[in-house]
Amino acid sequence: MPIFRYNAMDSIGHATTGTLEAESIDVVRNKLNELRYHVLSIAETRPRRGFVEWFNSIQRVKLRELVLFSRQFATMIDAGLSVVKCLDILQQQCKDPKLKDVIGQTKHDVASGASLTDALGKHPRVFSSLYVNMIRSAEAGGILDKVLDRLATFLEKEQEMRGKIKSAMMYPSVVLIFAGLMLLALLIGVLPKFKTIFESMNLELPFATRALLGFSGFVTNFWYIFLAMVAGAAVAYNLYARTERGHYQIDLIKLRLPVMGDLITKTAISRFARTFGTLIASGVPVLRALEIVAETVGNVVIAQTIGQTRASVKEGEKISTPLLGSKIFPVMVVQMIAVGEETGRLDSMLVKVSDFYDEEVDATLKGLTSLIEPVMIVGLGAIVGFIAVSVISPIYQLVGSIE
Repeated sequence: MPIFRYNAMDSIGHATTGTLEAESIDVVRNKLNELRYHVLSIAETRPRRGFVEWFNSIQRVKLRELVLFSRQFATMIDAGLSVVKCLDILQQQCKDPKLKDVIGQTKHDVASGASLTDALGKHPRVFSSLYVNMIRSAEAGGILDKVLDRLATFLEKEQEMRGKIKSAMMYPSVVLIFAGLMLLALLIGVLPKFKTIFESMNLELPFATRALLGFSGFVTNFWYIFLAMVAGAAVAYNLYARTERGHYQIDLIKLRLPVMGDLITKTAISRFARTFGTLIASGVPVLRALEIVAETVGNVVIAQTIGQTRASVKEGEKISTPLLGSKIFPVMVVQMIAVGEETGRLDSMLVKVSDFYDEEVDATLKGLTSLIEPVMIVGLGAIVGFIAVSVISPIYQLVGSIE
């Protein structure tokens, strides 16, 4: 229960301050009025948080936890339990400390008279705009259990896609990290010894060997400059990416990359169709749904296209017309959306588009994985071959001079 600090004046005009534990500010005010105090101010006090509470506050809730929360919430609502009772049970069962604290605050707000939508909206780092708006439509339509179940399915699909992308990138990431560490060990631990040997023999080294040994010496003696250059490049990239122009250009480059661009485009289209279809099926108005989709699609270029579509729809056009002119959405997607608009089954057509592009993303990931492996092998082979030739060439030169 929250604690409130008050400033008041008693019946003889003396100022007094204190704290009271109560459910709301109105309860505190009523208690002070019963004591014949003239209330000056009342404010809720925030307890000082320790490191554990601070760490929990900055953590993000995993999708898996939100899926479990939504699915259990839907089951209990369908069984006829009240929202407060459901939240109480979910708080007791939740293992995630961040989500458990949020559920407790939500339960308190709902018990104090707030709607579930307003209570969830106070925690945007946990419950997205999509989640809150779907709950709002569910409360308005009296279909909270169905919408929560639909949300759980949506989050499961999102989790599945993220899992596929992470698993596909795991192998090349591990190989690249291992190769980088081995290359660093060669540059710092092995090549300086060869440099000492070559200098003692007064050999005229080939250009490739001089370049390699020079780079090795730079990394060994001036590693802090190398790290500063890498850190500076990362900071400059992040600062540029935070600007509106930089963010747009970087996302545009991502869409035009040879292989990754196709994967990014398909992933964004799948997310657009799944999110838009889920919102429409849950009763969210089209204009509001397009606004939410633009916020969650994950690419500024596509988000601007969706924003232009929203503006066109607001003026009375169909959704499919501006999408076709954007040249980002494939013709097949636009045609299916047009058919959905004509038949009044836009939500089901969007779900079909999402399912189709989920399979396309899966196929692209498999192709990308099979392509990355030989490219990495050839690239690492070229690097190792260059190092080997650069080191062996002076040795052959030395043997030839002795003969």
